[in-house]
Amino acid sequence: MATVTFDTFENVQRLKAVGFTEEQAAEQTKIISELIENRLSTKQDLKELEMRLTLRLGGMMAASIAIVAALVKLL
Repeated sequence: MATVTFDTFENVQRLKAVGFTEEQAAEQTKIISELIENRLSTKQDLKELEMRLTLRLGGMMAASIAIVAALVKLL
């Protein structure tokens, strides 16, 4: 999985500059960092998913062609 750069120190400083306490800013930054790390999809993630779906679709197409060919032979 590709990494996403998130400057936690800068984020804490920006939050403190608008009135957050040190503790509030640190906790908010921790939450944002966890969300980015655990839930954000990167371009690489999407490419891997596309490849898996393409392979799955190819397999289904091959199976359906084989089924149709078998049915044609039976009829």
